[in-house]
Amino acid sequence: MRCIFCKVSSDHSRSREHIVPESLGNLTHILPPGVVCDSCNNYLSREVEGPFLNSEAVKLLRFDQAIPSKRGKIPSMNGVITPINAPATFFRILRGKSIVDVLDVPPAAIPSLLSMREGKLLFPAIAAPPPDRVVSRFLAKVAVEVIASRLVAVFGKADFLVDEQQLDLIRDHARRGTTREWPYHLRRIYDRNKRWVEDGGRQVQTVHEYDLLMTSWGELFLVLAIFGAEFTINFGGPEISGYLRWLNENNDRSPLYPVKSLENLS
Repeated sequence: MRCIFCKVSSDHSRSREHIVPESLGNLTHILPPGVVCDSCNNYLSREVEGPFLNSEAVKLLRFDQAIPSKRGKIPSMNGVITPINAPATFFRILRGKSIVDVLDVPPAAIPSLLSMREGKLLFPAIAAPPPDRVVSRFLAKVAVEVIASRLVAVFGKADFLVDEQQLDLIRDHARRGTTREWPYHLRRIYDRNKRWVEDGGRQVQTVHEYDLLMTSWGELFLVLAIFGAEFTINFGGPEISGYLRWLNENNDRSPLYPVKSLENLS
């Protein structure tokens, strides 16, 4: 067996690879050991997933939605208590299936807080998004692994992918960052707090979902949604105009929801 990224033998690798990081709630979409070697697994976690997950916008999203890391930690958030403008840090801690909210304030601010009749705890509503290069490398990593997962599901292995030269550019962008700029498409297809009703009436929230889009003219795209923010990247190279063409020909519907318009999703 060889690694789908570096193409080196991975027969002795033991790490399973999460296609979408555990820190975005993924516990099921996982590649078996050897599809991604231990070295690439560690590199991608540190240099590709890490910068994306640790960006202010993604940390704010994970704080808001209480998504823990694989170590069980939810990102903390800094805020201000008004009207005394005291700094505060809000921690969300997992206790079994419950979440305990803990507020940490400087000792010097405690007397003023105790004397307050009312106040507000303010947190940033928006945060700086990850740099485009960080996002595109993250999407490239997910894209290659989604293809691998389809091959594993059908054939039990992903060896066919290793020598596929048409994917060398996107795999190298993920693993080595060889392409400086790789445009992607981003839009919101439904509200991040939207809840869906399952059979039986239970309401659930979709953290992440993805699919592959093959256009009639032969371009292949990964479409990934994280809390309703839809990201799309071209497998073939740093070009996104083909997806814009597809959207124009399909009334801007999402490939993730073939029979639903965006108006029905909102």
